[in-house]
Amino acid sequence: MSPPQTLDVLIICAGPAGLSAASVLAEQGLEVHVVDRENAAGGIPRHCGHSPYGWREFRRIMGGQNYARRLIACAQNHGAHIHTRTTVVALHPQGSVDLSTPTGLHRVQANRVLIATGVRETSRAARFIGGTKPGGVMNTGALQGLVYLAQKSPFKRPIILGSELVSFSALMTCRHSGARPVAMVEPNANLTTYGAARWPPRVLGIPVHLNTQITAIHGRDWVTGVTLKSGETERRIACDAVVITGAFRPKNALLRASHLVVDPSTRGPEIDQFGRCSDPVYFAATQGQLPDPAPTQTVRAVDNAIAWHTPQRIAQTSETPSNAAFG
Repeated sequence: MSPPQTLDVLIICAGPAGLSAASVLAEQGLEVHVVDRENAAGGIPRHCGHSPYGWREFRRIMGGQNYARRLIACAQNHGAHIHTRTTVVALHPQGSVDLSTPTGLHRVQANRVLIATGVRETSRAARFIGGTKPGGVMNTGALQGLVYLAQKSPFKRPIILGSELVSFSALMTCRHSGARPVAMVEPNANLTTYGAARWPPRVLGIPVHLNTQITAIHGRDWVTGVTLKSGETERRIACDAVVITGAFRPKNALLRASHLVVDPSTRGPEIDQFGRCSDPVYFAATQGQLPDPAPTQTVRAVDNAIAWHTPQRIAQTSETPSNAAFG
C-alpha cells in the first residue's frame, strides 16, 4: 500500500533514526508514514546478528536483528505506517515528494518531512586505493548482509581497514562466519574507537598496524593480497579479502538533486539549531518541540583548523517552543 496523497509527517528511511522518530511523533497523534526502498524495515541493524544493541532505548542488550524488530514493532504499535519497496525519487519545495512504489509513481504532500537517510562507509575508490579490481573487496554492510542474511562465508583470511566501532563489528562478523582476519590496518597513529572495543584484536591475537595505509589491492578474479605502507616502508601481505570500514559520509544523492542547501564540509544538509533545513518543512533531526520558522543567520568557520561544524544556521527567534511545530 502506498502512502496517502496528503499526510502530516513523511519520514524517509526506516532505519533506527527514522523508526524512533516515527514512534515519538505517532504517539503524539500525528499521521506518520515511513518509506524505505529496502524489502524490509530496520536499516543496517537487521543485517547484524551480534550485540550490543538496545540498551539505550530498551534497557536490554540484544542482537541487531532483534533490535530492528523491536523498533519496527514500537513504531507500528504507536500508529506509524511503514512502506517498504518505496523509493523517494525527488524532493520539491514545501513538502511535495515524488515516490516510486510497487504500484507506480506517486506524489505526496506532507506537512513535515524528516530526512533519515543515514550514512555510508567511504568506498575504496574514494580512498584512492590502487591496484587491481578483484572480487572480495567490500564494506561492513555488504559483509554483514552476506553472513547474517544470506548465511554465506565469503572468505577465510581478510584484512580489515579501519579501527572505528564499525570496524570491530566487522571483526565480530568475520568471527561469526569462521574467518580469521590477518590484520587490522589504521592510517592514524591511534585506534579511532574507545573503551572495551579496543580489546578484541588483542584477545584474538590479531595484529593491528597503526600509521599504515593500504596502497594497493592485488588479485585477478579474487583478492590475493595487499600492499601496506608505513612511512617509507612498503610490504605485501597475503589475504583473501579486504573489508573497508568506517569513514562515514552522509547518503546525500537525494539532497544534491533537491532544492535544499547542502553543507560542503559535512556533505549533509545545512540545518539550524532545531534540525530544520533551508526549506523549513524539511528536517534532518528533531528536538521534540520547535518554534515557528524564523529568519536564520548563516554560520561559517573562519579557521581552517575546524573541519566542519553544526548547526550551519542559527534561527533568530526568541519564541517559546511550540508543541504544534510538527503538526
